[in-house]
Amino acid sequence: MIVKGARVFSESGGFEERNIFIDGEFISGDAGGDVVDASGCTAIPGLIDLHLHGCVGREFTSADENGVRAMMEYEASNGVTALCPTTLTLAEETLAAACGVFSRSAANSISKGSSIVGIYLEGPFISAQKLGAQNPDYVRLPNAALYRRLQETAGGLIKVLTIAPEIEGALDVIAELKDEVVISLAHTTADYETASEAYYRGARQATHLYNAMPAFHHRAPGVIGAAFDAPHCRVELICDGIHIHPSAVRATFAMFGDDRVLMISDSMMATGLEDGDYEMGGLAVTVRDRMATLTHGGAIAGSATNLMGCLRTAVRDMGIPLHTAVKCASVNPARAIGLFGERGSLDPGKYADVVLLDNELAIRGVILRGHRLNDTQTQTS
Repeated sequence: MIVKGARVFSESGGFEERNIFIDGEFISGDAGGDVVDASGCTAIPGLIDLHLHGCVGREFTSADENGVRAMMEYEASNGVTALCPTTLTLAEETLAAACGVFSRSAANSISKGSSIVGIYLEGPFISAQKLGAQNPDYVRLPNAALYRRLQETAGGLIKVLTIAPEIEGALDVIAELKDEVVISLAHTTADYETASEAYYRGARQATHLYNAMPAFHHRAPGVIGAAFDAPHCRVELICDGIHIHPSAVRATFAMFGDDRVLMISDSMMATGLEDGDYEMGGLAVTVRDRMATLTHGGAIAGSATNLMGCLRTAVRDMGIPLHTAVKCASVNPARAIGLFGERGSLDPGKYADVVLLDNELAIRGVILRGHRLNDTQTQTS
């Protein structure tokens, strides 16, 4: 297959006029076969969502393999070609069952669905004072043995583990697990000194920056300041236009640079559907005007926007350049979990996951692992 006529994303910077050659499932240096006329389009690598809880009326932690399939097909049709199903703070047996479903789903490729490239454990090692939309009944102290049991069930697929560094035993667990999984600070009351110590001991990420953590204050910079001062740390941003003000998004890029930002969706089951009543981890959620909040308590409960929708919002409404947004939604996530050798750009040798966008950033075609998925179909949710 040959994709001709598009402005092609270049990981090294900007866009370039060139052909994309596809041989089987992979991008190659040269190939023949069908020609895709992409004139007037911009070709970007498929997006990689490291942090999402659900969509189209389903939730990853409670879904069976058919439910996972439905979510993967929805995400692929919206240009998200790889992802990490994300859990919630739940009982160990519930998490273990979910990890088993994810592992089996990852092993059985879905022809029209995104690839599962990891699992993101959000909880249960969080602070009861910064629950957000997590269930307080299942909060646990950090426990390396529990993580390893889940990792065994997951077949080694867990890529990110969240920990609140201020709770008992957290710093020791971070040091113990730092070479086994990406540790991300989350749902935490940690001050600057504690968070800095966590990053020194091996934590490498900050979960949905600004949310479920102390605010950035000039005399108490907290997790945000500690993340900035740790050059190896990447930070997640939810650019749905609800979680973070556009000015704060622009300031974050100015602080961290586009090498260290990871765009995520944090999407929940209402994504792809209308406003209404839903749930998250068994907690009732109300969605109004795309804002998902706990019905009882009012805390924000994930987003109702997929990652492509977040990318559009970042570019159209927040002033983030398209190249920067794509880098933070594809290149950086692949690097963060060690998959840049096979995903995250349009270089030869990588999976042929290509999204064609028009000038309004509507999807005009998706090529998924070398197969045309939904040419001329516009996705906007």
